[in-house]
Amino acid sequence: MKSALIFNIQKFSVHDGPGIRTTVFFKGCPLTCQWCHNPESQRYGQEILSHSNRCTSCGQCIKSCRQKAILMVDGQVFYDLSRCTYCGVCAENCCNNAREVVGKSYTVPQLMVEIAKDRPFYEQSGGGVTLSGGEVMTQIEFALDLVKACREQGISVVVDTCGYAPPENFSRILEYIDVFLYDIKLIDSKEHRQYTGKDNALILENLKMLSSSGANISLRLPLIEKINTDNEHIQQILDFIAMLRIGFIYLLPYHDMAIGKYQQWNIECSGEKFFAPSNERLEEIRSIFEQANYKVKIGG
Repeated sequence: MKSALIFNIQKFSVHDGPGIRTTVFFKGCPLTCQWCHNPESQRYGQEILSHSNRCTSCGQCIKSCRQKAILMVDGQVFYDLSRCTYCGVCAENCCNNAREVVGKSYTVPQLMVEIAKDRPFYEQSGGGVTLSGGEVMTQIEFALDLVKACREQGISVVVDTCGYAPPENFSRILEYIDVFLYDIKLIDSKEHRQYTGKDNALILENLKMLSSSGANISLRLPLIEKINTDNEHIQQILDFIAMLRIGFIYLLPYHDMAIGKYQQWNIECSGEKFFAPSNERLEEIRSIFEQANYKVKIGG
């Protein structure tokens, strides 16, 4: 039976589509955005993440590890990932909650059990399920089975995507999706590669394809000061989407809430050099899009 690695199931979400939603976060993403607020989402595979500020080097994790994958070197705990099976026993036996296995394998029936728990909220609010990540569209076989199962139970499905996936993946899933929350980070391909690790040609072509296919698209624009908030970039977006079917535009100012994750897990972080645009600039950007007759919201 197919399975997928999920790193979070967020209940009672109100920022990932209409109504009250359950957001399922898939692990693994083809982009490496320097401002990513879910660094644990990027790798395709389970990870052991350590909260370095909680570890007291008590050695309990070493005693509990059946694979002998944990070592004490000069009073500090180290992992030999070549031996680790991600069983989670070390995390279970850590009295300081300093170890965490990120990524849990789910089958579609197992996920549907979690999703079904929130059906009363969907029915009362017009909500449903949002598939996010990481990047769900790179895991199309599992995603397709999941959205079909949701549809069979009358549950609305929204996909939050960076757009970097084969076009046929979008074509296959299109008929089952109520809304695509589609990220546009940068229009300039060189800058896009610089900040995300990938060219954006595929992303922009997929957006055009979805529009021409009649998909319900809401754009999500992450806004980082001095990166993509100047008038030139905003005009580039307006020029690109001028002939597309866009239902809504969400302006998402950068936030640094994830910096703590990077620090705790000793992951290299570029976030300290990024800043959110001012409230005044956000209002100016909203006004620019509204004057072009788009519906716009600041935030989620």
